[in-house]
Amino acid sequence: MPAQPSHNAHRPPSGDDPAAEAAGLRADARHNRERILEAARETFTQQGIDVPLSAVARRAGVGVATLYRRFPTRAALVTATFTEQLTQCAAALDDALDDPDPWHGLRLLLEKVCMMQATDRGFAGAFLANFPDTLDHEHRRARAEDGLSRLVERARNTGQLRADFDLSDVTLLLLANGSLAGQPKETALAASQRLLAYFLQSMRSHDHAEPLPPAAPMGLQHLHPHTPRS
Repeated sequence: MPAQPSHNAHRPPSGDDPAAEAAGLRADARHNRERILEAARETFTQQGIDVPLSAVARRAGVGVATLYRRFPTRAALVTATFTEQLTQCAAALDDALDDPDPWHGLRLLLEKVCMMQATDRGFAGAFLANFPDTLDHEHRRARAEDGLSRLVERARNTGQLRADFDLSDVTLLLLANGSLAGQPKETALAASQRLLAYFLQSMRSHDHAEPLPPAAPMGLQHLHPHTPRS
């Protein structure tokens, strides 16, 4: 997130804004684009973002060539499909940074992201995916790491967070939580809430906490085990 929190900071540049792009299309092209995005959301949710894009085209009732005219890469399609959710995550981090109680802000942020991860297989894949060729991939991750780091430090300084908590522990949580997305929605949500509750209890500062083992050398880039094929 940006050095100074801003509720407008998470908006993509105008040249990469899917809504702006759609507004410039003819009515028939815009209709095709909307059908492709709807089909992509349904297909990614059911089968994950590694599904062949020909399956998305079939569900949308368009040819593969039409799909690639609108979305030349898998990264472009995934990003456009989940723009709203990714923007909500960025806004949630901004809100957490604005919260006068850093523990409260951190807890609400983790609740929001974990819920979205666990209940939507497509979003979980998009959230964990590594798209190194996209314009703002590294920028988005750097902003998130910066914001999380400041939020964790603030919570630690207030004495609400155990002194040996490490930013990499958030990566561990998201890796574990993201794996729940393949379960039925009700099961995934219940399991996610319980996992997060255990995590939150363990990270709170208290007098008799045993020291944790050394932190793993992990950052948010370790959420990306592979790059989905184009």
